[in-house]
Amino acid sequence: MATRKKTSSSSSSSSKLPQWSLLPEELLQIVSKNVENCFDVVHARSVCNSWRSLFTFPSCLLRPSYSLPSFDEFTSSLSKAKTCAPSRRSLCSSLESKLLLLLRPPFEYFLGGIGRDDRMDRPSPLQCSVKVEIPGFDSTLMSMLDCQILSLGHQYRLIGWEPKDYRGVAFLPLNKEGREGEFVVILNYTNVLMVLTSAEMKWKRLENVPYAICSDLVTFRGRFYASFLSKNTFVIDPYSLEVTLLMPSPQKQLNYLVASGNDELFLVEVTIPNFDVIDFSRFTCIVSRLDEGGGKWVEVTDLGERVLFIGHFGNVSCSAKELPNGCGLRGNTILFTNEPTFAYKYGVDTGSAGDDLNCWRSTRENRVIILNTSPVLALRVER
Repeated sequence: MATRKKTSSSSSSSSKLPQWSLLPEELLQIVSKNVENCFDVVHARSVCNSWRSLFTFPSCLLRPSYSLPSFDEFTSSLSKAKTCAPSRRSLCSSLESKLLLLLRPPFEYFLGGIGRDDRMDRPSPLQCSVKVEIPGFDSTLMSMLDCQILSLGHQYRLIGWEPKDYRGVAFLPLNKEGREGEFVVILNYTNVLMVLTSAEMKWKRLENVPYAICSDLVTFRGRFYASFLSKNTFVIDPYSLEVTLLMPSPQKQLNYLVASGNDELFLVEVTIPNFDVIDFSRFTCIVSRLDEGGGKWVEVTDLGERVLFIGHFGNVSCSAKELPNGCGLRGNTILFTNEPTFAYKYGVDTGSAGDDLNCWRSTRENRVIILNTSPVLALRVER
């Protein structure tokens, strides 16, 4: 008898659960018009087939691609070659955009790109129609219903062609009147920057920048920014391709550019002590913020609620306010993701009288463990 009562109670409880798939179409239309977050749309598409058909897959999660001509690698390696027209040995390639995400399942962080693939089999009920994907590795289906998802911006990569000593690529659309649909691509290649416009569709060497290794190439507020090991940073206008030197120049050769959405652009300069083995815990950093109006870098000691990630899959930023309490990652920190380390903060007291406190250094708190780097970067914060 007790078993029957329990079964009956369970059945009664189940019958009271809302059957979202039976929601009248009129109400469903209202719901669809008020869901703005792209991942809420993905979750809504996971309810049932009728919801999936009504909610259009978010355009920001699609992967637009652009066909590009390649160039002869030997010719392009000549520093004095200004134009590298496609040769008979050249191949066609494409440029593809992918959204970079920080995913947080219950215990770990995953940093990587996602893509769409409707052909992948999914268990019933339907799961989110996205897959975790990193170039060069098999796609991995991940249920995002139980994940916290933070968008970190778009990442561009070359498909079908990767020249020797390729270091990255940056893309900007031209949105001024009369230029709709046009774009500019800058390729970070060996010791030169190559530029291509959709109007000409041929590669040229970008002039007025050093013949030196470009350590970082990013876009911010509709312009390109390039930082070089020769201790210079430049802003490049995508319309005129005019190059402007930003001052003051970096003091260190090892420097990184980190965009925080469209709000701020940061320059992180790293000092590596002279040891036989590289030890990230001994690095010190100087952080500057771009004063766009003044065209200069201004040193900062406080990042607010931001967390800067530097290393695998580019340099990105997120707000610690979006992370749950107790997650181990706090605001106003820098995190290097190349190997296990600690978060960096400004003014850390090492206990040594000879150490400069006017810099960013390892906190020795909440060690960050790198679980793996493929197919995504997986992190765990020990507390």
